[in-house]
Amino acid sequence: MKSGTAQKMVLNMITTTVMIKLGRVKGNRMVNMQLTNQKLIDRGTRMIMDELKLDYDQSRQLLLLHGSVREAIENYHMEWRINQ
Repeated sequence: MKSGTAQKMVLNMITTTVMIKLGRVKGNRMVNMQLTNQKLIDRGTRMIMDELKLDYDQSRQLLLLHGSVREAIENYHMEWRINQ
């Protein structure tokens, strides 16, 4: 393995570890992302659908209301606990 490849692997491991410790990763997905275009909004909507078992429209509305995947999921769980 060349030094450039080894260096890249080490940097990837370091950044992955930091992102996990900062709470920006849920499972194997990066949930703390900037919703700057339609593709990322759609990706975030599908993440919420998978996590919360909601339909597409509910997930999209929740995402746009809270502005991030992580916030949407956390707030949904908090509201669900309050209503129980």
